[in-house]
Amino acid sequence: MDLPAVPVTEGLAAAFGEAFGRAPDGVWRAPGRVNLIGEHTDYNDGFVLPFALSRGVTVAAARRDDGVVEVRSRQASTAVTAPVDGPPVVSEGWPAERAWAAYPVGVARVLREHGTGGASLLIDSDLPQGAGLSSSAALECATALALCDLHGVEIDRPALARLAQRAENEQVGMPCGLMDQSASLLCRAGHALMLDCRSGLSSQVPFDPAAAGLTLLVVDTRASHALTGGEYGRRRAECEEAASLLGVDALRDVKDLAAALGSLKDPVLRRRVQHVVTENHRVEATVGLLRAGALPEFGAMLNASHLSLRDQFEVSWPEADATVDAALRAGARGGRMVGGGFGGSVIVLAPAARAERVGEAITAAYEKRGWTPPGFLEAVPSDGARRVS
Repeated sequence: MDLPAVPVTEGLAAAFGEAFGRAPDGVWRAPGRVNLIGEHTDYNDGFVLPFALSRGVTVAAARRDDGVVEVRSRQASTAVTAPVDGPPVVSEGWPAERAWAAYPVGVARVLREHGTGGASLLIDSDLPQGAGLSSSAALECATALALCDLHGVEIDRPALARLAQRAENEQVGMPCGLMDQSASLLCRAGHALMLDCRSGLSSQVPFDPAAAGLTLLVVDTRASHALTGGEYGRRRAECEEAASLLGVDALRDVKDLAAALGSLKDPVLRRRVQHVVTENHRVEATVGLLRAGALPEFGAMLNASHLSLRDQFEVSWPEADATVDAALRAGARGGRMVGGGFGGSVIVLAPAARAERVGEAITAAYEKRGWTPPGFLEAVPSDGARRVS
């Protein structure tokens, strides 16, 4: 059920030479991520628990000293050349065929303030697009590492994650939190990353499903999402409004949930607060389970998270709900939507012996509804971003 991998490193260096007429100075790779639990808590200064995938984005790059970044991708036909010293990309009104390049160009414009400069970049990815596995953050982080190495700039990884986040916020116009960039840069194989999104402090939490006789499947529902649309921003604005009404800096600071819900008149805001507060508790409970070696019991946390995202935060979608339902009926221990919502992927925790049966049940549920068949990936906790060549 694994999606076919695409070997990229060696072939990308050769393709760079064909595209730019010279060899790259190096090749860098940053992974996509799956968030075990802690959805829509990051921009509320809360807690998240992601891990890095083996799939990701690879960037072959060479330094330029003319103040220009030239970006090409093996997944796009349009090359983009832009000055490093420029305004936010979102304000320039780039056409759709150039939108993908806003991420690396945006990173270059933010890092310019810290001493980096121009570069020629060739990008390749083996992450399924639109699956909610954070291909954009992987692209940002691979680009950031490349630019820092090319120009001899040293920035520690937690700080680099914040700069990559800033690039997405200011340059692309996506009001994301810190989780995706931190996961891509900080994760280690065999672990999930417990991240405090307020302080930026993190710790590694052992997470090895295979050793516990379990399989964690990522199910690409084929319902593509675009988080720069209005719904994601609306959820963030609702959370900020609720925090203001409650007199706290962020919803992470709500200590008495019952009192907070009782003081809010708007039922929509009450639902948003309930999700964020309880989701933070689920992250902390999950960390305790994993550290205690009680990984099978984590399935209940997945189910509770999905119900909250569906009913309280209202960001699920039909394919995600059908996937979780079919998986549980086929013997999975738990499942939930991942990512910002409105499309993307679902994670399912199943006994390894039943993983194939669970996948078949999900596929049958899609066939029954006339939907495009889902994609499957066995998620193995992997290392974060690095220079590979």
